[in-house]
This record gives sequence, structure tokens and C-alpha cells, in this order.
Amino acid sequence: MPPCCLQEVKLMFPGAQRMNRGNHEVAALVRACKANNVSDLVIVHETRGQPDGLVICHLPFGPTAYFTLYNVVMRHDVPNIGTMSEAYPHLIFHNFTSRLGKRVSNILKYLFPVPKDDSRRVITFANQEDFISFRHHTYKKTDHKNVELTEVGPRFEMKLYMIKLGTLENEGTAEVEWRHHPYTHTAKKRKFLSLQ
Repeated sequence: MPPCCLQEVKLMFPGAQRMNRGNHEVAALVRACKANNVSDLVIVHETRGQPDGLVICHLPFGPTAYFTLYNVVMRHDVPNIGTMSEAYPHLIFHNFTSRLGKRVSNILKYLFPVPKDDSRRVITFANQEDFISFRHHTYKKTDHKNVELTEVGPRFEMKLYMIKLGTLENEGTAEVEWRHHPYTHTAKKRKFLSLQ
């Protein structure tokens, strides 16, 4: 993955460290993370320099969630962008009303530390027809009634395709909690993350 993309992902999560996987095996990475008391492992997959997959593994016991990424716009592609604050962000979850939706919102929520009240950074996860839109903004109050939003990027859509109950090093034997089945007859009609 290009270094600029790794840097942007690192900036999204406060306290994160970035690492280019190189030739390291995933099992060795997970063991190293557990040994150093790392709380989460986030892996971004890319094809020809374009991010297209996201794996979130909560340590030490799981779960592991797998997402496909769509319409990725990195920070350097957003016009008139300033510097990104590293304050802990406030999180907004919209339309995660089903049992699975609440499970996914918890998986995403625990990637971020609790923000201070005066933090001006906001990350939004908005579910629309099982596509989760990720948006990242800062805000400032222009007067006592109005607020001005500034996009700081990146932005993308993500679609959940699997949740496993283990961590990445035992991926082959971990029990599948939920899996998307796109080729069933009712797959196009059903919404999994919201209650319609």
C-alpha cells in the first residue's frame, strides 16, 4: 500500500502505529500485537494502489470483522484540506438498528478512545442499505446557533461481508458468527444492519 495511504489510516485512529506488513506472516503480527498489549489490529488491503478491503481484529480474543471498501477518496484528493487534528473524535452511528447493526457499531466504536467534551473532531458511520459511509469532519461554532463543518478525509463506503469469533491467527478454525450470502434469492431485498 502506498505510504500516504498508511499515514492517513494511522491518523484516523488516535494512538495508532502504522506498519507496512512486507513479508511478515499475519500470525506473527497477531502474536507480536498480543505480546505488546495492542488492543486492535487493523489491516487495509489494496489492489494497484487503491484500498479495497478492511479487516478489524479486536485483541486478544476477537471478533474479527471483514469489510469491502468502495469509493475511497484519500485526504490528498480532497481539495482545500488542512491539517488533521489528532484529538479523540466524537462518533456518530446512524441507522444501526438491527441486532447485527448494533454488533457492527460496537466493533467500530471500540477502535476509538473516549473523546473529551471539547473535541472538535467528528467521525460518522452512516448505514444506508447495508453500505456504511465513513465521513471525517472537524467543526467550529460560527455563533451560538450555527456550526461550520470542514471535511478532513478520507471518505469511503464499506460493506460488511463476514464476522468471525476468533482472531486472525486462527482464521481457518474460527467460528463464523455472520456471513453475507449475496447469491440467495432474497439477498437483494433484505437489509441486515437496520430494521428497514
